Amino acid sequence: MSLPYSNSTSGRSAMDDIRKTIQAFGCSKFAPMEDFVAGKVIIQFEYRGRMVQVEASAKGYATAWLRQNPYSTRMRLSSKEHEKRALEKGQIAVWSILRDWIKGQLTAIDTGILSFDEAFLGQILLPTGETVHQRATTQGLLPAPRQEDKP
Repeated sequence: MSLPYSNSTSGRSAMDDIRKTIQAFGCSKFAPMEDFVAGKVIIQFEYRGRMVQVEASAKGYATAWLRQNPYSTRMRLSSKEHEKRALEKGQIAVWSILRDWIKGQLTAIDTGILSFDEAFLGQILLPTGETVHQRATTQGLLPAPRQEDKP
């Protein structure tokens, strides 16, 4: 089975789709950002006074892509070029992944499956600038995952 989103080509248009989706939902602010050093995409938006920050790792996706597409000396590119290609694929794929995830969460809210807080609890920004998930993690409020549950 191929890695989902590995053939995505719509990084920029996926970002525009996210903006349109959250704007139609009633969000009042939207800020996309790419952290090239950390290799992640960050989206912030506000809904009824709740600031939300969603992050996705392009480097994480690239690592998964490399597991599915390991380097071979028979390739017409170097190992470094292969890794660069993986990161480029990750930078495109994460936009599409976030578009679909955010649209799914907003659809769940619209249909009454979840409340806004239930859908985005971990990503809600606290006044300190950290997300609820980051605070819960640093304070040890969540038990560590069991070894057999790790991918």
